[in-house]
Amino acid sequence: MSTEAPEILLAHYLKTLKLPTFQREHQKLARHCATEGVDHVCYLFRLAEREMIERDRRKVERRIKAAKFPVVKSLDSFDFTAIPKLNKMQVLELARCEWIERRENVIALGPSGTGKTHVALGLGLAACQKGLSVGFTTADALVSEMMEARDERRLLRFQKQMAAYKLLIIDELGFVPLSKTGAELLFELISQRYERGATMITSNLPFDEWTETLGSERLTGARCYWRHFPVEQRFQKAFQLETRADCGRDADGRPGTRILALPARQ
Repeated sequence: MSTEAPEILLAHYLKTLKLPTFQREHQKLARHCATEGVDHVCYLFRLAEREMIERDRRKVERRIKAAKFPVVKSLDSFDFTAIPKLNKMQVLELARCEWIERRENVIALGPSGTGKTHVALGLGLAACQKGLSVGFTTADALVSEMMEARDERRLLRFQKQMAAYKLLIIDELGFVPLSKTGAELLFELISQRYERGATMITSNLPFDEWTETLGSERLTGARCYWRHFPVEQRFQKAFQLETRADCGRDADGRPGTRILALPARQ
């Protein structure tokens, strides 16, 4: 039998078992439970509960860090009163993240300064808090990374990394015009994610200006319409755009796209 003090051995065992909250809280909680006359089962339950809460908190922190948000923002800090025409209920419904589990898509459209990025960050944070993996990037940065990966012959690995996210947020599409090659790579990635993961795109451009900004005449050849906005056909296929504002899935049960319109601030 070991001659070391039980307290020293316990600290060693808890560290080995990777139970830092047990190690930090067990003495203080034991005193509280003794004062309350709580039995050992309830004591262990409370201790294990604190360990689980702390472990979940650390997991959320790791997911937030892995998402590479430029800044962490929640929907709680979003000023809905500044944009009264914004469908607040739709935003809050999206924050439940059920659309992500269904591998649906969201496009947030609106002029600059309407809070599209804030909403995207808030939805991304909500997804992290619900245990979902999230990736955040701008369209320009994403295309630059893909072109660099292609030149270094690691594009396939990078595409698999992007495809693995439960939610990929592509911010500021149209802020910087894309080259033909960049547009091709972006559409390829979007197509790869279709029915495999949820994708959210923000843009300050209406659909009829997307193809012009994407900078590829070949991509503008075949068009269809969503609410009378011209949309390049290949993009529509990737997002299954429909004529219903509340579309979640198409007639075949495949993931659809929701359009979140952010009017100008008043």
